[in-house]
Amino acid sequence: MTAQRLRLALDAGLLKWPDGPVLALRPPPGLEGLPEDRVQIVHGFRPDVTAWERRGALVQPQADGAFATALVCVPRAKDHARALLAEAIGRVGPGGLIVLDGQKTDGVDSLVKLAKSLLTGVEVYAKAHGKLLWGRVPDPLPDLAPLTPPLTSPEGWVTARAGFSAGAVDAGSALLAAHLPARLQGDVLDLGAGWGYLAKAALASGQVTGMDLVEAEFDALEAARRNVDDPRARFLWEDAAVFAPGKRYDAILCNPPFHTSRKADPAIGHMFLRTAARLLKPSGVLGLVANRHLPYEHTLAECFGEAQPVTEAQGYKIFHARKPRQTGAARAS
Repeated sequence: MTAQRLRLALDAGLLKWPDGPVLALRPPPGLEGLPEDRVQIVHGFRPDVTAWERRGALVQPQADGAFATALVCVPRAKDHARALLAEAIGRVGPGGLIVLDGQKTDGVDSLVKLAKSLLTGVEVYAKAHGKLLWGRVPDPLPDLAPLTPPLTSPEGWVTARAGFSAGAVDAGSALLAAHLPARLQGDVLDLGAGWGYLAKAALASGQVTGMDLVEAEFDALEAARRNVDDPRARFLWEDAAVFAPGKRYDAILCNPPFHTSRKADPAIGHMFLRTAARLLKPSGVLGLVANRHLPYEHTLAECFGEAQPVTEAQGYKIFHARKPRQTGAARAS
């Protein structure tokens, strides 16, 4: 794990933080060994930001300024990892130290190979099913443009490297957009909105008076702001598990995630369904899309008095659910 590798390397004297400010990009909340008095923690995933804040750390979603050192904690998405490495190199400049850490299951080996081609004096420390690398930025700077290609899908949407469906419209979301609940109206919530595809589809209904886009990944929400240009839309950087808007909705749309790592975790989707039950009005309706193999039917029955399968296609299933139960709502509180 990152915390173990970094701590061991520091304790053994293999790695030392140079003088000057340190940038930490997407460090996990349990990470130890950062120079707390001079580190800028940058993270865009709301649950991890909250965990850092509970430890008393100051966290921001985007970096600013120049640094002597940058730590890159490798995320699961390859394009996102490459972009973070490019940002780190650009922020520290020639002579600056780059530290990179990640698990093999998250693709750290390919990023280590890339870093070796960009940095000088590279050293690698392998431990706990992952690798920790450090090296210096050369002068002149390497060409970083290939690491950050334009963030536009083939369909013309602005997308985000962090989060879900970075390259194109997700087939599940497209299927739900084609099978939205009838008479979609009133105050609507897109729970796990990503970069805004479903919200924009729902806003095509003139009966929708308000649309809240709730998304845990900051960069995805920023992309949604560019895709959804509508005065009825509000953009909320929130964790779906604890989102408490102080109101209930007439309709909720949801294409829930089912992993935060490479291993599938259906419990995340179950949490989204319980949150939906908690936030729906008694007369409200949920429009849900899920991968066909995910076992959400039991939770739908637990949380809703009615859960109607609408269609199955392309490996996805659509449900419309009504009559949220208080049992489901209570468990989400």
